[in-house]
Amino acid sequence: MAKFTPPQSSATAISWREMIKPYITPDNWRSIWQIINSVVPFVVVFYLMYRSLAVSYALTLALSILAAGFMVRIFIIMHDCGHSSFFQSRRANLIVGTIAGILVNTPYLQWTREHAIHHATSGDLDRRGVGDVETLTVNEYLSRSKFDRFKYRLYRNPLVTFGIGPHYIFMFCSRFVGKNSGPRERQGVYLTNVALFALWGSLIWAMGLKAFLLVWVPIQIFAGIWGVWLFYVQHQYENTYWKRHEEWDYATAAVQGSSYYKLPPLVQWFSGNIGFHHIHHLCAKIPNYKLEACYKANPFFQDAPTLTFWKSLRCMNLKLWDEENQRLIGFGELKKRTVPTPEAAAEASLA
Repeated sequence: MAKFTPPQSSATAISWREMIKPYITPDNWRSIWQIINSVVPFVVVFYLMYRSLAVSYALTLALSILAAGFMVRIFIIMHDCGHSSFFQSRRANLIVGTIAGILVNTPYLQWTREHAIHHATSGDLDRRGVGDVETLTVNEYLSRSKFDRFKYRLYRNPLVTFGIGPHYIFMFCSRFVGKNSGPRERQGVYLTNVALFALWGSLIWAMGLKAFLLVWVPIQIFAGIWGVWLFYVQHQYENTYWKRHEEWDYATAAVQGSSYYKLPPLVQWFSGNIGFHHIHHLCAKIPNYKLEACYKANPFFQDAPTLTFWKSLRCMNLKLWDEENQRLIGFGELKKRTVPTPEAAAEASLA
């Protein structure tokens, strides 16, 4: 993948603002239609999954993939509300975002705060740790103890990152107040928990515990994997962007450190156009349904780092930021660098 470095000047910054200006105003009717074509099908598929239990659990599992797609789409609605880009009304964003958050097991206000920090610090090596995937530099990794290295390797193992991680985050961590949460975020967490337990309790009463788990669990698994993968891969590619704070630039981090994930049209629809991630990071005020139009109208955005699905699979092997060479590398490459050749080992033994 070619490394894309946008020019840095005040004139370029002005041109970016002009490019995105026509797309930053939400269209309330399009937003309402997106709620309808996301939430209603999700409820319908959930019901069909319940009915399919009497036919075949293989059919139930197949339907769960579809339901997970609609859940990801509902998450994007919550995400846009958090950026105040889904409705023109701040109150409408709050109400819809809170309800969408309940449907995707996420306290809206707390998540919104952490995600805003992610946008403000993405690609900044000196401000890592909130709303991002933990990424160590090569030197940081080598300076750690063997046990700390093991913990990091375990954390970055795909089975943990995409298998255990999503459910640990959304089902466990999200039930608790963050250490830096304010009063509104705390109230939001408590409200979400009460609403979730009421919703789950009602469904268990209506369906029975076994049927509820057989329907609900696979949806959570597939949606969690899909959602975390989309977030992970759009920042964790070889020629992404990381700089120390004094060199860090917001716009460059947005366009170079966030990829364009080129997905099949149906997958792009279910993921709420989040594949146009570089544009979203440059201006989070653009509603998800206007990102593609912005991309097509501006050739500048078409030169951004581009990932296809098959290319994106290679990103799973990239774990460490190499500050010297300005790229992500895997543990395999690091091992080749740090393990001495037989000739070097022989010279060292003679010294």
